[in-house]
Amino acid sequence: MRESKSLKAAVVQFQHQAGNKKYNLLMMEKFIEQAAVQGVKILTFPEMCITGYWHVPKLTSAQVHALAEPLDTGTSVALIRSLAIRHQMLIGAGLIERADDGRLYNTYVACLPDGTLHAHRKLHAFEHPAISSGDSFTVFDTPWGVKVGILICWDNNLVENVRATALLGADILLAPHQTGGTHSRSPHGMKPIAVALWEQRESRKEEITAAFRGANGREWLLRWLPARAHDNGLFILFSNGVGADDDEVRTGNAMILDPYGRIIDETCAAADAMVCASLDLSLMAMSTGRRWIHGRRPELYHILTERQGYERDAITARFSEEVPERGDKPGE
Repeated sequence: MRESKSLKAAVVQFQHQAGNKKYNLLMMEKFIEQAAVQGVKILTFPEMCITGYWHVPKLTSAQVHALAEPLDTGTSVALIRSLAIRHQMLIGAGLIERADDGRLYNTYVACLPDGTLHAHRKLHAFEHPAISSGDSFTVFDTPWGVKVGILICWDNNLVENVRATALLGADILLAPHQTGGTHSRSPHGMKPIAVALWEQRESRKEEITAAFRGANGREWLLRWLPARAHDNGLFILFSNGVGADDDEVRTGNAMILDPYGRIIDETCAAADAMVCASLDLSLMAMSTGRRWIHGRRPELYHILTERQGYERDAITARFSEEVPERGDKPGE
């Protein structure tokens, strides 16, 4: 396995069309060609970018099944895999997977230059009752001497998931999302961005840029995303949708972060865009997060694997109006 001192990576934000795989794949091909010209080795597309995202909760179970594809024989993954081989690039893309047993998953596939395929099933799926949650972490070797991990959207919000991925050896985390402009139940969480503002983005450029950079977009990301990179000493490739996604507006904010939680490059454009950067792999060894990990005392952390009684499935945790419980167990 060849070791590299630097590695060129890119993240994409683009507005997919609901259920229109042909259009979405065509858009992805264009970005892949651009990335190849720029010498990119790892290219990260958003969550469920092949199938579309926020229209899915409104579909029937039969319609979700019809939208899903098997990974081994599906035409979408076959195309991405062929392009990864042609351009000697790791390409990550999201879709709805139909497993051999018929179950559906929000899955992110990483196609490697040799045709190898790694798939991560979202651990905390809430998009549709017909979509199951995955039950394992995903970390794998690459031809460039670094290990890559994958966590999809809400997976990244739970700190345990990123730590587990780092403990499994991930140097780079692919973090595909469909976020920004969502209706958070938290008083100071994200709030929706008017679809009309997106539709009038050409004449209201200052307003939409401020919205994307504000509390419902970039500011929310900066409350937690840099900490995931810093505390675990890894690079994060954050890709996201942008623009109207059914009745919500995704804020893009595609960015690449280093192991100190610093943003190497990003975009706040209200448009389809790609951000490229060379990852300085020498930063990882002595990064703060990695040195902290060496100071762990796992014998103290049994509480992290014990249920406290207030845990909920992802759909309930994401959408329920009940006030979350947290605190001492009864009798303690």
